[in-house]
Amino acid sequence: MSYNDYLPLWDEKKVQKFRSGSRRCSWIPVAIAMSVLLNVIFILGPSKAAPSTMPPAPSLTALDNYQHLNSQPIVNAAFMSTTPPVNSDENKIVTSLYTDAFAPGVAALGHTLNKVNSSAGRLLLYLPEKISSRALCIATSTGFVAYPIKRIPPPYEGVHPHFLDQYSKLTLWSLDSLSVQSLVYLDADTLVHRNFDELFSMPFNFAAVPDVYVDDPGFTLGFNAGMLFLRPSSTVFERMIAQIGTANYRAEDAEQSFLNHFYGSEAVRLPYAYNANLAIKRRKPDLWADLKREARIVHYTLVKPFLQGDYEEVELMEMDKNIVGQYGAWGGIYKEELDDWAQAWRETLQWHGADIAECRRSYHHS
Repeated sequence: MSYNDYLPLWDEKKVQKFRSGSRRCSWIPVAIAMSVLLNVIFILGPSKAAPSTMPPAPSLTALDNYQHLNSQPIVNAAFMSTTPPVNSDENKIVTSLYTDAFAPGVAALGHTLNKVNSSAGRLLLYLPEKISSRALCIATSTGFVAYPIKRIPPPYEGVHPHFLDQYSKLTLWSLDSLSVQSLVYLDADTLVHRNFDELFSMPFNFAAVPDVYVDDPGFTLGFNAGMLFLRPSSTVFERMIAQIGTANYRAEDAEQSFLNHFYGSEAVRLPYAYNANLAIKRRKPDLWADLKREARIVHYTLVKPFLQGDYEEVELMEMDKNIVGQYGAWGGIYKEELDDWAQAWRETLQWHGADIAECRRSYHHS
């Protein structure tokens, strides 16, 4: 017996009405199912059939979402071919020495400047009361000319202990007294990878590279003071000295914070190639990989190959061992950069080892 022949125990008219209504409503589940299916096809189908035309959700900044898109060189070769050679008397590359521990860094920096054939003059600002004759001898062994300066003390309390002498960097603006028309300042913890004499052709008064942090805010418009381009002016220097104790800025970061406030919107922001801060590699490895192809100056902000402990001096013959001891810093991501510095130091000893050895002999007890 089929189910169509089966009659429940109720009135036949009600049965017929029930069957009629069931037929009328039987299309509803089918319609719902089709609607669901069509929506699934509509949502998922395009991604399988063709690439989406909608961009992905943006990251925090364009640099946090870095992509290798542009292959144009930073410097226009045709323009540079029309610029005159750099005058070494009027254009200087300047560094500083406030503690003996940084002397090997200055020596290695000088060697890398020699390698890239920069034609600018060299100048080393140092504090006579803080630097031994031995350290000064080592620091100037690769071409920097020593120039003693007076220490500019911090005007505020709360300056980071490593930056207590950094206000002395403002002396750069007084170097027009030496007939210096333009200069590039480099911290002693930098290495030069490519010639950057093109900077001396800029018409601006001040330029620097935006800073980078390993955490938030990451990439910023505030600049790092480890590399600066400037045109000295004693008038500007006097104005700075008059304002460092009255301007409202973060004291902990010393002269870098003051300069960011002093120049603010007028500072020309240079590409990262002129201050390749190691923090970039930690923040965005893809950007770092591209950056190293064009980098002029690499800044050893997060590891210092020539220091140990809390900015303590390393014996010169222990330098390689000290560098290897830093391989594990920051999860080992800077081994390549540490090796780069180690290679520069070995070359420094190869080319200037006799002078450095004489420094150690002549000023052993100084």
